[in-house]
Amino acid sequence: MPQTLTEKILSRAAGKSVSPGDVVEINVDIAAFHDLTGYHVIEVMEKAGMLKVFDKQKIVIAFDHLAPPPDVRSAEIQTQIRKFVKQLSIPNFHDINVGILHQILLEKYANPGYVIVAADSHTTTSGAVGAFAQGLGASDVAAAVITGKTWIMVPQPFKITLEGKPGKWINGKDVSLKILGDFKADYFNGMSIEVFVKEPSAFPMDFRATVSNMGIEMNADALMFVPDEETINYIKTNRGYEPPTIRPDEEAKYVDEYTIELNKLEPLVAAPHSVDNVKTVNEVEGLDVDQVYIGSCTNGRLSDFEMAAKILKGKRVKTRCIAIPASYDLFKKAMDLGYIEILVNAGCVVTYGTCGPCLGGHFGVAGPGETIVSTSSRNFKGRMGSNDSKVYLSGPAVAAATALEGKITDPRRFS
Repeated sequence: MPQTLTEKILSRAAGKSVSPGDVVEINVDIAAFHDLTGYHVIEVMEKAGMLKVFDKQKIVIAFDHLAPPPDVRSAEIQTQIRKFVKQLSIPNFHDINVGILHQILLEKYANPGYVIVAADSHTTTSGAVGAFAQGLGASDVAAAVITGKTWIMVPQPFKITLEGKPGKWINGKDVSLKILGDFKADYFNGMSIEVFVKEPSAFPMDFRATVSNMGIEMNADALMFVPDEETINYIKTNRGYEPPTIRPDEEAKYVDEYTIELNKLEPLVAAPHSVDNVKTVNEVEGLDVDQVYIGSCTNGRLSDFEMAAKILKGKRVKTRCIAIPASYDLFKKAMDLGYIEILVNAGCVVTYGTCGPCLGGHFGVAGPGETIVSTSSRNFKGRMGSNDSKVYLSGPAVAAATALEGKITDPRRFS
């Protein structure tokens, strides 16, 4: 019987053919956690008396939410995890100077067909390369770290096709918001989204990572891009090898299908206080803004900073603007290409890969009554700080244009 990408990956992981609705135990290729959830994972392992890992090479740990530690408790948590890493000799440990876990997984570890579980909801990001990547709770991740296995109800597959080429200031965030606006945030519960790109080079890996990252905001179990030449080129460039590929069968059946014509997209914004409260930028243009954030595991990649730099070059921002590349490698590349210098000269505060302001942790927490435009993934009340703040989600072009004008601005003005 023809299989979807979801069914192929989970059949391999289960060691038998699976269908939507089946509840099966599967092998995982990577189990991961970061500092904020890591101490919970370790606590579960310690209480179970099973402080061990199934395969040291398949465990990935990164410090990102509390990096650098903003308070004593955060420092204590990181110290505890470092002791765990040393005790079990785990090689794939990334301290405060490497970046956000999901970007690290994408850059260094995720492959087409992998099953990846991590103690963070935005694990779906690795679906950009065709991995079935899912965020789990600390107890389930602890079990996966110990045994190399987890359980899953095989989701219903949903097919999305991207046709054409996006306009100059359009990127993956606009595609994500288009889906959320059309279907709402709870539509894809119990589904796995498989995205087919008709012109692979027109929708590069950075854009795909944004859409996969936002898959959890769609309530999908996973959001995977069907591997193609763009996938292969990305992994060859970043890691020096050609990965094995996996694709769905041509006659595979999907619960439903949906097509986006990229050339017809316009810049979109998610207004407070929900990711599916989607509006065109023109509907909210002119609203005064107190702070702009460009970065996060959603839109902190090289093409995001390139887009922002094109708008900000030779100019000065009129409101606070914080810019944070998602990893140290990306920071260095952005610096080499001159993007960091442009942002600094424009008056932006720039630092390296940390989750910081996205979760209202540090490096730019929103104050009472403030309005924020952010390229991150969530805008519910209190997400970035005060419950009395408002967060508008956008892509990097809208964010940069907004920083430049001090109010929500259509980037097409700068074409």
